[in-house]
Amino acid sequence: MRRSTFRQLQIFEAIARHMSFTRAAEELFLTQPTVSMQMKKLTDHIGTPQFERIGSQLYLTDAGKELLHTCTEIFSELDRYEMMVADLQGLKKGKLRITIVTTAKYFVPSLLGTFCKRFPGVEASLNVTNREQALIRLEENLDDLYVLGQPPEDLHVESQPFLDNPLVALAPVDHPLADEKNITLERFSEEPFLVREAGSGTRKVVKRLFDEHGLELNVRMELGSNEAIKQAVIGGLGVSILSRHALHHEPRATKICILDVQGFPILRQWYVVYPVGRQLTIIARTFLEFLHQSEH
Repeated sequence: MRRSTFRQLQIFEAIARHMSFTRAAEELFLTQPTVSMQMKKLTDHIGTPQFERIGSQLYLTDAGKELLHTCTEIFSELDRYEMMVADLQGLKKGKLRITIVTTAKYFVPSLLGTFCKRFPGVEASLNVTNREQALIRLEENLDDLYVLGQPPEDLHVESQPFLDNPLVALAPVDHPLADEKNITLERFSEEPFLVREAGSGTRKVVKRLFDEHGLELNVRMELGSNEAIKQAVIGGLGVSILSRHALHHEPRATKICILDVQGFPILRQWYVVYPVGRQLTIIARTFLEFLHQSEH
């Protein structure tokens, strides 16, 4: 292993993350033959392969899984060292890794862009995924900060609310309920319902709401994104409940109406979350301050 180069470890980590030589080459601005050659050298140094291919699918071997764990620790320690030096020098530069749930993509990129303009030395990465995957990353401590609609109850985390997150009832503009006032939740529950996929935070809130009132969702379709739900609502396939942020600056919003259902909007908050005990870098702390100071 001591004969292996740092670049070889970087290449290996990128392949393991994407499970693709091609995507790793694109990310690192290398040719695929260069990536393959470096992985052959790494295998020769270690004495055992890190990947195996079954059909067209790439898999990590047991040795590869252990090396990935080692690389994660090495890169994390190096990032921590870079941040420590930046802290000592009082500089706002270095890396900032953020994972957000899908609905937060409607406002976090804009906030992050403004932050990076203010601190051009910041190299930011933004991972957008569903709640289930975000919690896995949180548990494995892979990022600096996480933006969630609701902090997890079964993990030891620090959480700070920073933005209102109202959930609203949606229907197409020509829906029979569009012009009605004070619609009961029972009447709303009779409509064919469009829900997010399992693991979605919004879906958990919707299910809890109906369970609390002893009502059963009339689920017509399960969809994997807010965009798909909005298109399905517009197409007249059913009603749904989404964050108001999912409609922000939405050109198609004129084809969707917000229904006047009792108990709506459901008032929630967006939270920025990180593991208890994690030493936030100066950049992460500065971004937290920026979130609290920004007007939304």
